[in-house]
Amino acid sequence: MSGIYTVEEVAKHNTDKDVWIIVHGNVYDVTGFLNDHPGGKKVLVKVAGKDASKQFDQFHNAAVLNQYGPGLLKGKIGSASAAPAAPKAAAAPAAVSYDTPAVGLEEGDAFGEIIPYGDPAWYTGFSPYYNDSHRKLRSFMRNFVEKEIMPHAHVWDEAKELPRELFLKAGKAGILQSVIGHPYPAKYSDVPPPCGIKAEDFDAFHEFVVCDELSRCGSGGVLWGLIGGLGIGLPPIMNFGSDYLKEKVAPSCLSGQKNICLAITEPSAGSDVANLVTEAKKTADGKHFIVNGEKKWITNGTYADYFTVAVRTGGPGMNGVSLLLIERSMPGVKTRHMPCSGVWASGTSFVSFEDVKVPVENLIGQLNKGFKCIMYNFNHERMGIAIQATRFARVCVEESLKYAHKRKTFGKKLIDHPVIRNKLGHMIRKVEATHAWMESLIFQTTRMPGEMQMLKLGGPIALLKAQSTQTMEFCAREAAQIFGGLSFSRGGQGEKIERLYREVRAYAIPGGSEEIMLDLGVRQSIKVSQFLGAKL
Repeated sequence: MSGIYTVEEVAKHNTDKDVWIIVHGNVYDVTGFLNDHPGGKKVLVKVAGKDASKQFDQFHNAAVLNQYGPGLLKGKIGSASAAPAAPKAAAAPAAVSYDTPAVGLEEGDAFGEIIPYGDPAWYTGFSPYYNDSHRKLRSFMRNFVEKEIMPHAHVWDEAKELPRELFLKAGKAGILQSVIGHPYPAKYSDVPPPCGIKAEDFDAFHEFVVCDELSRCGSGGVLWGLIGGLGIGLPPIMNFGSDYLKEKVAPSCLSGQKNICLAITEPSAGSDVANLVTEAKKTADGKHFIVNGEKKWITNGTYADYFTVAVRTGGPGMNGVSLLLIERSMPGVKTRHMPCSGVWASGTSFVSFEDVKVPVENLIGQLNKGFKCIMYNFNHERMGIAIQATRFARVCVEESLKYAHKRKTFGKKLIDHPVIRNKLGHMIRKVEATHAWMESLIFQTTRMPGEMQMLKLGGPIALLKAQSTQTMEFCAREAAQIFGGLSFSRGGQGEKIERLYREVRAYAIPGGSEEIMLDLGVRQSIKVSQFLGAKL
């Protein structure tokens, strides 16, 4: 920014050769941007020398200024008598901190933009699940996402990749360490939990806050690209792997220097995990496994350094499945990017293993006992999907409410049409009900032993997963109807809605399709009830 200008000074720059505009108190020279403006240069020339804030808000979202504004900014509007500030000596760049601004730290304090139902109920009220540390973490995560992700999500998704710098920043902030379950992996990271939270105090609701706030970016591709593979690929090693494997893999993945993914799904076996066919045969000397097979739709597989792979080491069915850590550097490992309808930045890939020689030390857990490890991992994976899908549904509510207060049809704002309020009402009731069930189940995980969680929570979490993805699908559709043609165009005001509508299937199918989840939820709950003595 180079100076302070009066409205009268800006008004002088009002020709097609010299176009300055005012947007929310800032002055922009858009002369060199005329030919690049998607709406054509005449749109800008019409507001040359004027305050274009109203027109800007009507047709753009704030991310546009984040992307193009810095290169066009001339200064800001101020008094003609205001003296220019004396130039300051250049200071060394300050260390990045996401602790400030710290807001909403007291129970009951309003936090966020206070858009009705745009955030969970506890953001403006009270809850038995959260304490001061959760509120501090909420503020920390909001700052991180607003600064490091929101301005870039669309560009990264369109580019179909994330910058390595984002992984490193997330590692330095303690975010990557916060999404692999608890306890917090202090032994394998020199970065403590954010906001001064003690590692021993880090609980499931802290992880919930981290994942929920990250999901505000409204991009499954960015979210999966950053934490998708890590959140499901590293936990099996942390929960069942040897100390050797933990030391080998965890530090570099938690710091953001390397990536890991989970490779279970195959061209012929998706939800039917017990019938996977990728095989691992021991060599004659018993020192290695030779792995052959293919994996498909593997999140982060395009750039992963490590693969947590389900293989068949025994007979048919679940009792012949094991987990192996396979490294990209091993000869015979090949990956190729898979073009998908959504989650573009997630690095979804087809992975092939051709005579890959894997040391027996890379066995995760016990031989032929991998199915149990996979099932144990599913609760965490499915809860993560539910958290993301529910927040994405909430993003649809938030974006729709904002747009409905701005867009006018037939002489009045959209929000003044009963049919629009009806749509929003149905969206809201589904989101709030799903979120409340989710918090209830997360609370159970903070009180229930791990083995008991596998028995008693597998069914409810499966049902929650289906509930959350169907809620996301409903809200994405209704939001698309509210946004109209804007929801059919990539970028712009409908950016998040268009993207989330494409990404619904990426949430409804992976981690167990809705049909499988609904059936599993009922079957498993009946079995548990009968085991506990129910007379059915």
